[in-house]
Amino acid sequence: MNHYTRHIFFCNNVRKDNKPCCSQLGAKQMYRYAKDKCRDQGMLGEGKIGVSESRCLGRCEHGPVAVVYPDDVWYQYIDEDDIDEIITEHLMGGNAVKRLQIK
Repeated sequence: MNHYTRHIFFCNNVRKDNKPCCSQLGAKQMYRYAKDKCRDQGMLGEGKIGVSESRCLGRCEHGPVAVVYPDDVWYQYIDEDDIDEIITEHLMGGNAVKRLQIK
């Protein structure tokens, strides 16, 4: 059994070569928003949802990005509404949000 039913990782890389990166596009704020929302709703922890930040996930051209495991679904998001939809539909409901998926 997995520790989490689903685990979302938000890329929050900071590049030193002046190329665009997720951290420049609001990734830290959206990670914090998702973590706080899941915590406030009692959804975090073993047997539930995991919300973590990571360094480079290698999809800079699509940033900001997040990936949900074990489903291996990659997302590009813009704002809190997108994060709400990912939380409700995918993390809780098990259904990928097609409009935000990276192909």
